[in-house]
Amino acid sequence: MNLLLGLLSNMLLAAIPAAGFGMSFNVPRRVLLWCAAGGALGRGLRFLLLRTGMPIPWATLLAAAAVSSLGVYAAQRLRAHPKVFTVAAMIPMIPGVPIYTALIALIEIQRRGLTNELLSTALSSALLSVFIVAALAIGLALPGLLFYRRRPVV
Repeated sequence: MNLLLGLLSNMLLAAIPAAGFGMSFNVPRRVLLWCAAGGALGRGLRFLLLRTGMPIPWATLLAAAAVSSLGVYAAQRLRAHPKVFTVAAMIPMIPGVPIYTALIALIEIQRRGLTNELLSTALSSALLSVFIVAALAIGLALPGLLFYRRRPVV
């Protein structure tokens, strides 16, 4: 029951900013529901994959690829560009806490001086953030590269 409650709250709380960023990106009203669904799907899938023990960059890559695939399907159905659906849906998966932790550690290094703990925190949080953002970018581009190629993959 606790897993289901966590999953549902994660999905609901991800759908709201996805729709909000869709509105700020001037997405048409008929598409906002798809943006919210993509944000909820991505965050929910990443939540479930993290619960299985998968590292967060890999879970983010698979969730981003699933959201991008949903965007390709919705784009064909609604006759719009896939990025209309997917970019706003990726926003809830941006690694805000690791970026914040890395920046705070850098500020503390400047304020108090270099220590092993602060350097380790800054580097590990920054690298985790870079890997998650790279996974989002690759996952966003992956279905487009596979489905819209003019030449065969092999």
